[in-house]
Amino acid sequence: MRQDEKYMRRCLDLAILGASTVSPNPMVGAVIVHNGTILGEGYTSPYGGPHAEVNAVTNAVASFGEEAAKRLFKNATIYVSLEPCAHYGKTPPCAEMLIALQFKEVVIGCLDPFAKVNGLGWQKLKDAGIDTRIGVLEGECKFVNRRFFTRIKEQRPYVILKWAQTADGYFGAADNTQQWISNKASTQLVHKWRGEEDAILVGTATALIDNPALTTRLWTGKNPKRILIDKALAVPDTAALLNDDAETIVFNALKTDWQSHKKLIALENFDLYLIQNILYQLYLMDVQSLLVEGGANTIQQFLDANVWDEARVFESEKTWGDGKTAPRIQHPAQQNIRVGSDQLYTYFNNG
Repeated sequence: MRQDEKYMRRCLDLAILGASTVSPNPMVGAVIVHNGTILGEGYTSPYGGPHAEVNAVTNAVASFGEEAAKRLFKNATIYVSLEPCAHYGKTPPCAEMLIALQFKEVVIGCLDPFAKVNGLGWQKLKDAGIDTRIGVLEGECKFVNRRFFTRIKEQRPYVILKWAQTADGYFGAADNTQQWISNKASTQLVHKWRGEEDAILVGTATALIDNPALTTRLWTGKNPKRILIDKALAVPDTAALLNDDAETIVFNALKTDWQSHKKLIALENFDLYLIQNILYQLYLMDVQSLLVEGGANTIQQFLDANVWDEARVFESEKTWGDGKTAPRIQHPAQQNIRVGSDQLYTYFNNG
């Protein structure tokens, strides 16, 4: 079992290398092992490309040659963090490839909840006479793909709330002026996070007060889709988040108008189940994860609707004595680390 966990952890290390490029697919890692030696390994290519199992096989063939690799596969175990697919999508079924190559054993981290897989890949392997085991580091495998699992099961993106607050619990200045709370290291970390998620959202007040660009300019990575909640279309076209650095979707109550990088979407009964309606619209657009950066009222709407999965809260050493009170989560943080002079608390919504 320890050996199984060792190789499955390697699968997870590989899987996260696909962060920001594989969505709406899951992040998957695969490792091929023969008599304690790793023959090949791989992770899911950017969306539309080969899956982890195919890349692991290709890696082994490149190292040993096609004929030698195929002979070795017949006495090898392939570890994969998520159940091999069983259907034709943008690529052929990985389960059928593993059967054709006659792998001796397949060890799976967790099942794939997608309806066209969901146990079918596992069943195909078993029906072909391949030894299969499932559930190695199952919880960790599910956690890595919590975005994918949420989209499939809840029909909405995985929602991450993010804000910074002072040591005495204030979110913003009382006079609405822009005031920095977190340090430069925390700011750079946020830019890294932006590149890992499909979309990032703010409300009208944040767009007007802070004029954020919502890009990854302090980190190397893709810019996420930018989502703006702007009921009356009060944010001017000159705002930084409406430039052509990334696509921006503006949910409003007035009009629908699709342009190259700016898309206005009017919602009927705007104030009725606003957050749920926005999340469903994003789900239909294949948005798998959403980072909510503010402001306080927007974040509170997600908390009040209880449609959030994770909250990342920076607490600085600064004290203001006055200001706008930060949102509050009623249970203790599950993680707590230092980022320079700031403290980063992470909460998970378990119900």
